[in-house]
Amino acid sequence: MNFIKIVIAFLVILLNINSSVFADSHDTDQNIVDKAKEINKKIKKQQTDKEANIKSEVGDEEPLPLNDPFAGDASTGGKRTGLLLAGSEDEKDEMSLFNFKLVGIVKGKFDGYASLINNEGELITLQLNEELSEGVSLVELRKNDIVFQNGEDSYLIINFKNQIKETSGEY
Repeated sequence: MNFIKIVIAFLVILLNINSSVFADSHDTDQNIVDKAKEINKKIKKQQTDKEANIKSEVGDEEPLPLNDPFAGDASTGGKRTGLLLAGSEDEKDEMSLFNFKLVGIVKGKFDGYASLINNEGELITLQLNEELSEGVSLVELRKNDIVFQNGEDSYLIINFKNQIKETSGEY
């Protein structure tokens, strides 16, 4: 029995010496680190080359978007009526809320915008508290509809289904 204990102890000592010999090979670790550094330098050089190529083609300025984010697929080549205040009776009828459809709402922390489109396809973008026509101003933006104030206690609410509700008092 003592012989078995001696043999087992000898094998354990032999295995510990053998594993410590393999653990002391610092040369392979250093080679791996050097290779990783070389690969990292190559990647950084490729990235700077790509950036230089892009800058030479585009320039230092960031390219502007090709479309108006409020217009969607519609062209903005037509006349801009977003700031038009109705003067004559024809213009008042043309700028009536009943001639428009709600197509977009953009609401931020401090500002908000609503986009409306008329029958001819002309887009109007109104900022919060801006007037669509004389006496009709945008007062609130909600998730699915917008509210216009029409007079002192009269409100017009339009949604994306082109349903317009007229209310008085609270809206």
